[in-house]
Amino acid sequence: MKILNEIKVIMPSHSVNESTARAVISSFVIQADPTVEELSDIRTAVSEAVTNAIIHGYRNKSGNIEITARLLPERTIYIKIRDTGCGIEDVEKAMQPLFTTAPEEERSGLGFSVMQSFMDKLDVKSKIGKGTSVVMRKKLGGLGE
Repeated sequence: MKILNEIKVIMPSHSVNESTARAVISSFVIQADPTVEELSDIRTAVSEAVTNAIIHGYRNKSGNIEITARLLPERTIYIKIRDTGCGIEDVEKAMQPLFTTAPEEERSGLGFSVMQSFMDKLDVKSKIGKGTSVVMRKKLGGLGE
């Protein structure tokens, strides 16, 4: 895969960094001249992935969240969000709408569904005790607004 540009950011799994992740991704993606809607979709998907890592990956513990963003040919955006938290026992089940491992925190269980709806491709890999990687891709359409 040819990479036109790339950034990597590592941040602590503090809830305040969810907005930092959105800002970093926005700043990076803007070079591809997305529409306002495309940028909003990407920001929302990243927000959901980072929130999942903070809430479910580390479960009230602290760790790091690694974000890799790449600009690929044909205005394709690649984003990988990785944690080294507890992992997901059953990824297929976790990706079902309304499934949550934190009902006591009134979580809606829509994180993966939101990511899927806003991005063209979503791939989730996880190992118990090792963490979870969420890879998302989106091909940008029209040239900016």
